[in-house]
Amino acid sequence: MAPVAEDFDQRINVYRSELLAHCYRMLGSVHDAEDLVQETYLRAWRARDRYDRDRASVRTWLYRIATNVCLTALEGRGRRPLPSGLVARSEDPSAPLVRGEVTWLQPLPDALFGADPVKAAVDRGSLRLAFVAAVQHLSARQRAALILRDVLDFSAAESAEILGMSTAAVNSALQRARGQLRAAGVPEDGVAEPPEQEVRARIDRFVEAFERADVAAIKQLLTHDVLLEMPPMVNWFIGREHYGTFMDWVFSMCRDWRMVRTAANGQPALAAYWRVEGGGYHLHTLQVFTVTSAGISRNTVFQDAEVFAAFGLAEELADPESPAGDRTPS
Repeated sequence: MAPVAEDFDQRINVYRSELLAHCYRMLGSVHDAEDLVQETYLRAWRARDRYDRDRASVRTWLYRIATNVCLTALEGRGRRPLPSGLVARSEDPSAPLVRGEVTWLQPLPDALFGADPVKAAVDRGSLRLAFVAAVQHLSARQRAALILRDVLDFSAAESAEILGMSTAAVNSALQRARGQLRAAGVPEDGVAEPPEQEVRARIDRFVEAFERADVAAIKQLLTHDVLLEMPPMVNWFIGREHYGTFMDWVFSMCRDWRMVRTAANGQPALAAYWRVEGGGYHLHTLQVFTVTSAGISRNTVFQDAEVFAAFGLAEELADPESPAGDRTPS
């Protein structure tokens, strides 16, 4: 490869992680985000001779390409919600589960950003499932204006350049987007997280309680207004007692579980495996948690083969009591 080409690659590749996060916030899909980042880099490479450093920085130029790729991809597409943003909550956790024929928001594996998402110039708070789910309810351009201004800290003038809009139009879209987020109950300053050691300790206790099928112990780890949702099912609940009633039903089907730790959207996550006939454990769900100082305040539970594949989760775990027992995802 020629030296000029190598230099161009080095200059643009440092932004790959944050562009992936940007495309994910816009689309709510891991697979789509990865594809759109590839498309962004392909377009950048083809247009490298037309890049004008006096007009915009490389980062701003790449974000213009990526944002327009996302806006094109969003044309004619429905939003990707979570159940709590789609239907009214259920007051009966013992009611039959109802599958929704909806293209759901997907969680984003932290592993895509390497060992430390912060070092990848990615704001963890802006990747939280609750935030990304709320953003999905905005129009495509409102979504882009909010992310460019409030998440990425581009100026109004830079955002206007990226979006091909006037500064006044960008500011108007931003104000409407902020208003809709406030109406949806999404705080502008995000979730106040306890120290990482406290989060890990609480999740460790959750794992121990879940693997013992101990509903009382699980309830002690929850906030009084904990939210539980389970795409692709539209049922969702609020409250410690509803959560406990639902877990009584889950454990009535199986009381032998194994949990594997992972991380998604800058949040702790667990892959849940249940014992199947003939030995071993079968992958059942991926659970993503919001942990506050008061306890676990949200648990979003995914049961989707595409999500499992994105996280590289093994379909089966061997019995840990057998010589070949293993609890590490592939």
